[in-house]
Amino acid sequence: MKTTERVFQIFRELNQIPRPSHHEERVADYLCRFAERLNLPYKRDKENCVVISKPATQGYEGAEPIVLLNHMDMVCVGMSDPLNTPIDAYIENGWMKARGTSLGADNGIGLSMALAVLESNEMVHGPLEVITTTNEEDGMSGASQLSRDFLKGRKVINLDSEDYDTITTGAAGACLQFHRIPMKRQPAPGGKHRWYRIRFEGGLGGHSGVDINKGRCSAVVAMWAILAAIYNEYDFDVASINLGEANASIASSADIILCVPSGEACEFVKSQQEMMNEWLREEYPDDPKMTCSIEKCEKQDSVIPKDAFEALMGCLEQVPQGVVKMSDAMPGTVETSNNVGRIVTEKDSIFVSTHTRSFIDDDMATLSKGIADIFVAAGATSEVVMSAPAWQEDQHSAFLQLTSDTFQNVLGWRPRMVAMHFVLEAGFFVEHYPGIQIASIGPRIVEPHSTSERVELATIEDIWQVLIELLKRLADNEHKESN
Repeated sequence: MKTTERVFQIFRELNQIPRPSHHEERVADYLCRFAERLNLPYKRDKENCVVISKPATQGYEGAEPIVLLNHMDMVCVGMSDPLNTPIDAYIENGWMKARGTSLGADNGIGLSMALAVLESNEMVHGPLEVITTTNEEDGMSGASQLSRDFLKGRKVINLDSEDYDTITTGAAGACLQFHRIPMKRQPAPGGKHRWYRIRFEGGLGGHSGVDINKGRCSAVVAMWAILAAIYNEYDFDVASINLGEANASIASSADIILCVPSGEACEFVKSQQEMMNEWLREEYPDDPKMTCSIEKCEKQDSVIPKDAFEALMGCLEQVPQGVVKMSDAMPGTVETSNNVGRIVTEKDSIFVSTHTRSFIDDDMATLSKGIADIFVAAGATSEVVMSAPAWQEDQHSAFLQLTSDTFQNVLGWRPRMVAMHFVLEAGFFVEHYPGIQIASIGPRIVEPHSTSERVELATIEDIWQVLIELLKRLADNEHKESN
C-alpha cells in the first residue's frame, strides 16, 4: 500500500469518530490505541491533548527532535447531531468532499499524515513528537493549557495550513467572547396574531478569518436588516432566534420566529420577503444562493421581552461585523476584523458570540474590550472564552529557508511565505516553549468550516512528499553537525 493511501485510510477512520470541539475524548482514545499498537510512548493530559514519541531512524539518534503539530477537533457544520454523526466523504473530479456536512479535512488530513509518519518504517527522520491538541476551533484551551514539559522539540512542522502554495509564517491573534443579554420570557400576546418563521439559508458562510473579506453575506447582517426594517412599521414580538453554525464561522443561516397582529399579516409576508431577497441580490452578488423566506408556523407559548430584543438590536448596530482594517504592512491582507458567529435565545438570556482577530495584539485587545463594553452597557454579561496572541516567524531563518528549498527541490516551485488572517495555536507554543520555530504547511483545503469544504487530492500527495523530504533534510543537517 502506498503511504498516501494509508493517509486516506486513516482519514476515513477519523471521520467515523465524531469530533466536535469540547468532545474529543473518543479521538484521544483512538490516538492512544494507535500509539499502543505501534509500541510507541505517549502522554495524554487533562485536556485530552496527546503527544506520541517515535525514536529516530537508526544512525540519526543525535538529530534535533522535530514536532508535528495538529488538532483533533473540527467545526461540525450541517450536522443535527454532531456527537453521533460520522462523515460521509466521497471523491469527485480530483477533490474529496462530504455529503451535507463539513469534511473535517481541517485538520484531519494533517493529523492523518502525522499518524502515517509514525506508522511508516520507510523514511529517514530524527526523534519525532507528534502532538495533537484539543478545542483548537473553539477556544484553543488545549494549546493554552499545555504544560511546559509536554514537548522537547523546538522545531515544529504544523500541518494545519489550508493554502497549498504557501508556508504560513504568521497568524492573527484572536479573542473569542460570549455575551449574554439577560431576559425573563413573557407569555405570548393574546388576541388575533399570526405566527411566522423567517429563514435565511443557502449562504456560503465560511471561515470567519480567511473568508471575512470575500463579500459574503452574514446571516447576522441579514437578520438585523429585516428586523430593523420592520421595527417601526409593525407591532411584532420575537419568540426565538437561532442563528449561525459555529463561533468561528460566518453565519450562513438564521431561523427567527415572531408574531404580528392578524390585520398586518398579509402585507408583512409579501413586502418583507420580496424586499429582503432583492436587497440580498443587490448587496451580496458574490453570495447568490442566500435567500429569505417567510412562512406561517405554529403559535409559541412565550416571547422575548421588548427591552431584551431592543438591547440585542442596539448592540448589533454598534458592533463591527467584517473587516475593520486592512494591513498597511501586508497589502491585500486583513489586519483587524470582527465576526458575530452565533445568536441563540436561551431560557433566560440571548447568547451572542463574537470573534475578534488582529495581527496587532493591542488593537485586538482594544476592539474586543470595546465590543464587551457595548454589551455590558446594554445590561449584558461578557466573558472572554479565548484570547490567543498573534504569531510571526522570521522568514529568513534557516528553518524556513530549508522548508522553502524543499518545496523547490521536490515540487519545482517555491512557495510564498505569508501571514494569514486566521488564528493558529502557534502563538501559545511560542509563549510556552522559548526558542521554538514553526513552519505551517498543508494541502489545498477550500471553504473550511462549511458544508462546501473540500480538499484537492493531488496536493495531499505533494505535501506528503515535501514532508518526508523535509524530515530527512532536518535529520541530515543535525547528523552532519553532530559529526
